Amino acid sequence: MMRMGLAGLALAIAAPALAQDAPADPPQRVRNATVYGEEACPKPDSDDEIVVCARLGENERYRIPKRFRNPPDKSSAGASWAVRADSAMEEARVGRPNSCSVVGTGGQTGCTQAMLRQWFAWRRDQQAQQRDIP
Repeated sequence: MMRMGLAGLALAIAAPALAQDAPADPPQRVRNATVYGEEACPKPDSDDEIVVCARLGENERYRIPKRFRNPPDKSSAGASWAVRADSAMEEARVGRPNSCSVVGTGGQTGCTQAMLRQWFAWRRDQQAQQRDIP
């Protein structure tokens, strides 16, 4: 008798949990929309859709997106392709033979070439400065 009482008590406690409805299925479609100013958020097309709205100010409507607003790097903005390729080659030079670095095999070679490149760059700068003097 005692066992039946405990089983009935357990059934009485578990009955409300069993009587609950099964959880509803998640929506089939989630639509993200950006609205500006006082625009209304668009209505869902069906009952199985959720619309999530992000509200921005009216002054943001025709602006370039923030990720594209940063000005380009000043060093490469007006540089020619030859200068860009030369700087890319200079960056890749480390670790190759004739690189005058401790990285890679043959890195110790090329120190004289590096010194000459620096000297020619310095000389070009000096000549450019002298041309600018009136």
